[in-house]
Amino acid sequence: MLNALTIDVEDYYQVTAFEQSIPRSSWGDYESRVVRNTERLLELFELHDATATFYILGWVAERFPGLVRRIHEAGHELGSHSYWHRLIYQLEPREFREDLIKSCDAIQDISGAKVKTFRAPSFSITKRSLWAFEVLAELGFEIDSSVYPTAHDRYGIRDANRSIHRVETVQGELWEFPMTSIGRGPLTVPISGGGYFRLYPIKATLKGLHSVNLRGEPFVFYLHPWEIDPLQPRLPHGSRISRWRHYVNLASTEAKLTRLLQSFDFASVSRVVSQHNRDECNGHRLSLDVAESETVKDL
Repeated sequence: MLNALTIDVEDYYQVTAFEQSIPRSSWGDYESRVVRNTERLLELFELHDATATFYILGWVAERFPGLVRRIHEAGHELGSHSYWHRLIYQLEPREFREDLIKSCDAIQDISGAKVKTFRAPSFSITKRSLWAFEVLAELGFEIDSSVYPTAHDRYGIRDANRSIHRVETVQGELWEFPMTSIGRGPLTVPISGGGYFRLYPIKATLKGLHSVNLRGEPFVFYLHPWEIDPLQPRLPHGSRISRWRHYVNLASTEAKLTRLLQSFDFASVSRVVSQHNRDECNGHRLSLDVAESETVKDL
């Protein structure tokens, strides 16, 4: 079964946890490590024959156009991660639209490829910002992967649909590929990647993701380039818990990622959604089961 591999392309100083201490106007003052870290991910993906969707911050795209071209030329999908990494529920629809257009223009002007998939900064499409789907549909996006069916202090819709499904708006329709979690109710466990991937033992992560495939559904995995960089500068910003979340287990992430790439087959978000639509949709618009003919690699 094909699963979706996604990378949110931003630098270590652009994370939401540090935004109160690092104004966006000072981003250019920090040592950038996003190119070297993303290129390392490209090497790993080529080694394991994995294709991914790279959700690129527009600010990063404008400053490192060569990186955008290398990602595109390597056969990966380009998506938008916004321009300024602002939380959607802190914006007005007009502000979100302007930010999104600026991001897409940057990526498309560099690559020549149409941007048709979006990932909100910090999964910030929540019940407070469901209006974002109308903006995405209006601008021609086909897929969103921003909803996290879990509870968190910054994001999440606990009772959200966990399967790939269609979202209908007055501006049109688009697919939602929600982040992956297992369990139910208060026992819901997020296992899509990021800090959870760094925190959990790799065997637990592989077992949880394998259980998703066993019930006939693909999962979506995400990571940031800075998460494979244990030598990144230690910034004295954010709360103690925020710093712990950011720096925990950075040294072991690349080895864990290698295990993951060896254990499953990965493709871009668009390819996984397309296969899901082709094989299993059958006209349904809500909960959709996925039954792939491809075999999951042995764990």
